[in-house]
Amino acid sequence: MAFPWLEWAGLMLAFGINAVIPGADFAMVLRQAIAHDRRASLFTSAGIAASILVHGSYTLLGVGVIVGQSLLLFNILKWAGAAYLMWLALSALRSAPPTAPDIAVAGDVKRGDWAAFGLGFLTNLLNPKAVLFFLALFTTLVSAQTAGEVKIVYVACMSIMLFAWFALVSVFFTTANIRQGFFRLGRWFNRVTGITFILLAVRVAVSQQH
Repeated sequence: MAFPWLEWAGLMLAFGINAVIPGADFAMVLRQAIAHDRRASLFTSAGIAASILVHGSYTLLGVGVIVGQSLLLFNILKWAGAAYLMWLALSALRSAPPTAPDIAVAGDVKRGDWAAFGLGFLTNLLNPKAVLFFLALFTTLVSAQTAGEVKIVYVACMSIMLFAWFALVSVFFTTANIRQGFFRLGRWFNRVTGITFILLAVRVAVSQQH
C-alpha cells in the first residue's frame, strides 16, 4: 500500500499551524530559555514533544473519544491543567529576576535536565484542549481506512515537528543579544511570565467541551 502523502501533508499543515500559535508551551520554553539556559529550554522542548506521543497514543487507542465525551474526565483534566499553570505562575512571580547567562540565582535554582523535561511534558499533557484537538485532527483529516502503522508515523512526525519548532525557539531566545534584552527587564520578566501563566490558567479553567 502506497503511503498517503496527501493526507500526511494536510495533517502536518494543520498541526504545524496550531504548533506555532503562542500558548502555554511557548511561554514555558521562553521562560526556560531566559531564566535558565539553552540546555534547559531544549529539554523542556523535548518534554513537550514527548507528550505529543502520549496524546497520539491514546487518540489511536480510542481513549481520546472517551475523554472528549465524558464531562467528568474532561473537567478533571481541565482543573488539573489550570492548577498546574497557576503553580507555574506563582513560581515565576516568586523567582528572582534573571541576571546573567547560565548562572542560577537565589530563589530560582537551576533545574536538572529531567526536571526541565518534566515541566514541558506536564505543560502539554495537562492541556484539555490538546485532547480535543488531537481527536478533531484524526477524525476529520485521517481516513478510517488508513493503516494503524501509518497513523503511528503521523504521530511520530508531529512529535518531531514540535520539537524542531521549539528547538528553534530555544536557540533564538538564548542568543546573547536577545537574552540581554530580557535581562534588562529585571523583575518585570517574572511578572509578565507569571501573569501570562495566570491568564492561560483562566483560559483552561473556562474551557468547555464541544
